Amino acid sequence: MLTLRRLLLSSKLLLLPLLGISFSGCSQKSDKQLVIFHAGSLALPMKALADSFTVMYPGTEFLMEAAGSVDCARKITELGRSCDIMASADYTVIDQLLIPEYASVNQPFAMNSIVIAYTEKSRKSDDITSENWYRILLSPDVFYGRSDPNADPCGYRTIFTLQLAERYYMGADGKAPFQLRDFTEKDNRFIRPKEVDLLALLGSQAIDYMFIYKSIALQHGLLFIALPPEINLGDSTIAELYATAQLKIRGSKPGDSVLVKGTPITYSFTIPHNALNPELAKKFADFLTDPNGGQKILRSMGQ
Repeated sequence: MLTLRRLLLSSKLLLLPLLGISFSGCSQKSDKQLVIFHAGSLALPMKALADSFTVMYPGTEFLMEAAGSVDCARKITELGRSCDIMASADYTVIDQLLIPEYASVNQPFAMNSIVIAYTEKSRKSDDITSENWYRILLSPDVFYGRSDPNADPCGYRTIFTLQLAERYYMGADGKAPFQLRDFTEKDNRFIRPKEVDLLALLGSQAIDYMFIYKSIALQHGLLFIALPPEINLGDSTIAELYATAQLKIRGSKPGDSVLVKGTPITYSFTIPHNALNPELAKKFADFLTDPNGGQKILRSMGQ
């Protein structure tokens, strides 16, 4: 079984097209330029944070690149690229891939949870509730989407939610109203590489529901079912319960696998050792963790 660090051993030549890297215009030219690598689910919050930060520090130029959190780490460890802030949707990525060689600090700054998002046009949208959602999604005439567990943290977190739900809804007789395979064997044609790819499917009514982060549902004005804390991965006080959910995902080579376990959905950031503007990065970090600054913005956007 591979550790996450082994995922970084893939070829640099293969990583370039995979990450869609363009080196033009990304080298820092002044002490007011801030390069940020961040998780895709942080795209809109980072834009709002940058807008507010430039009011405090006029002239700041943000160069932001969104990608999967592991891919963000690969830009630093495999491609040797520099950034001033690396913000991950999964704090364990920084712990296992960057510390101690590439960074020293791993600072949590936001949380999230898994919800089931839908629209008014979704089939049975008038009937679905936080108590019957699994029956609605398993209906033959209802279609749901999820992201790929082998490519996206939201994908394996969806599986964790379903694993926890199977036990949570178990009756006194020890029987669950559904099994995990009921979901994993249904609607597989609607699995996409990352969670935001599902938005177009929902908008075109190709799917009726999707498992996604609460913040994204709020930011895009979607209706959603809030799931119990015991299964939504959004409560840091029950981390031990979440850890009972686990999944093997694809490693970097055929036949390799990585075991991932459920954790509270915690975003974190670091200032890498190769940051070119560490002083400006520290100012942004202070703003990001300020209860009346960045934290207020993040709360307003569902995190």
